[in-house]
Amino acid sequence: MLEITALMDDMPGEDPGLLAEHGLSFHILYDGHRILFDCGQSDATLKNAGYLGIAAEKTEAVVISHGHYDHAGGYRAFAEGGCTGTVYTGPGFFLRKLSRKGDALRDLSAGFDRAYLRKRGIRHRQVEGILELLPGAWLVGGFPRRCGFETIPERFLRQTPEGLLPDDFSDEICIAFQIRGGLAVLVGCAHPGIVNMLTHVGQRLGQPVLAVFGGSHLVEADEDRIRATMEALEALGVTRLGLSH
Repeated sequence: MLEITALMDDMPGEDPGLLAEHGLSFHILYDGHRILFDCGQSDATLKNAGYLGIAAEKTEAVVISHGHYDHAGGYRAFAEGGCTGTVYTGPGFFLRKLSRKGDALRDLSAGFDRAYLRKRGIRHRQVEGILELLPGAWLVGGFPRRCGFETIPERFLRQTPEGLLPDDFSDEICIAFQIRGGLAVLVGCAHPGIVNMLTHVGQRLGQPVLAVFGGSHLVEADEDRIRATMEALEALGVTRLGLSH
């Protein structure tokens, strides 16, 4: 059984008791296992979890899609609220992340580092390629850039030992679950391109992607790209699409 509960999204829901802010977080119950996928940007996500009766200390794994504050910044609240589950990230997650606007740079970084995890005794695993999280659940990263219309805005940067470079989002990972007839995939922002990501997931796992939930980062896309994206998703066999953030 796969049960997905949205803990944080940009837009408020119907329940006035739930907080909303720019960010994303899902609580996942899969065959009795509890997984947190992304953490939002602040302790508001943990407050929503508490309001919904979801206990942080019961979380077995924390999967963070990429190293931006609106997906990772809320992690400290979960850790300090009793969450000790293993943290899974992609390579380069802990690099400083920035966004350029004119001559100004804005820090978008995760808000915690490996030292913070070590201090709290929390295990960290880096995902490269594909990793089986549970029977029927996989973490996937390392997405080839095959789709020509899927580009990354030039404003996104990362601080590397070689200096400030365009962010290729090589740290981005997603999670795929076995469902009847194929896969359900959760994505954070899909910075590498939603079509690139889902194509790669389907090829690596040898199954069609039937359902997708999460962020597509198409807010800046023109009509041609959106149309091409929808046609590609249809060609892949996606029948259920739940986009947010």
